[in-house]
Amino acid sequence: MNLTNNTPMETQTQDDFIMLPTNDVCFAGLMENPKVRKGFCAAVMRVRPEEIAETELLPTHLHREYADDKLGILDVRVKLIDGVQINLEMQVRNYEFWDERALFYISKIFSDQLKSGDSYGMLQKCIHVSILDFIRFSGDKKCYRTIHFRDDDDNVLYNDKMELQILELKKLPKEVQTEEDIVHWMRFFSGKNREEFLHMAQTSEYLGEAYEALQKLSADDLKRLEYEAREKALKDYNTNMSSARNSGIRLASNVCRLHSQHLSNEAIASECDISLEEVQEIVALFHQ
Repeated sequence: MNLTNNTPMETQTQDDFIMLPTNDVCFAGLMENPKVRKGFCAAVMRVRPEEIAETELLPTHLHREYADDKLGILDVRVKLIDGVQINLEMQVRNYEFWDERALFYISKIFSDQLKSGDSYGMLQKCIHVSILDFIRFSGDKKCYRTIHFRDDDDNVLYNDKMELQILELKKLPKEVQTEEDIVHWMRFFSGKNREEFLHMAQTSEYLGEAYEALQKLSADDLKRLEYEAREKALKDYNTNMSSARNSGIRLASNVCRLHSQHLSNEAIASECDISLEEVQEIVALFHQ
């Protein structure tokens, strides 16, 4: 395995481009590599990679049982040889109902294991891994955590067959201060340039393989187009959200101004071209 870049300096123009794993297109591409997948799943399971005999990529569209179900789409879904399933999801933006979304996904994965007539004893452990490029828990400095069902009084584990792991990349310390593999993978996923990726690649053969896979993905023209389309979609989303937020602030300010001038709610609704209910909601917040 060669971790050095032997490209002559005069030809390093577009070759300097490298994908970032926080882009879900890149992340999914990395997990298509069996050795990378094995190394990261071992870190998730807190075992040595040699203890994982085999991994298998599963279809990422969850089964839709009812016509009005929300269709779940996962980034990467892996099944280990012992039946354990791991959903790996990379997210760069916070959802309003993030917690409920994660619970929805792991519940669907867990329940979709059984066919009609199967015994509940056939259910295998499912792990939902959320790799977040935003801060979910602002009250502490923990960059990763594992969550199970536990008794409220004595904290005794109820059942370990549904497990949530949350990795917060934004809370990583400047220097890796632990030997835990999961933190080294987090450092790799949060890399911003070739130098950072190469540094992490030298810490283990599995991260070295990830760096090699990352370079191949970055050199693939079709993958790059897909990657850049995803980047554009995220930028467009952020721009639209910012615009909507600013429009909402302006609207609320205008409603409050007119309310302070003692206009009726009906007149304000007509002036601002919004419903009476929206005016009443904004006015109520204004008085609070």
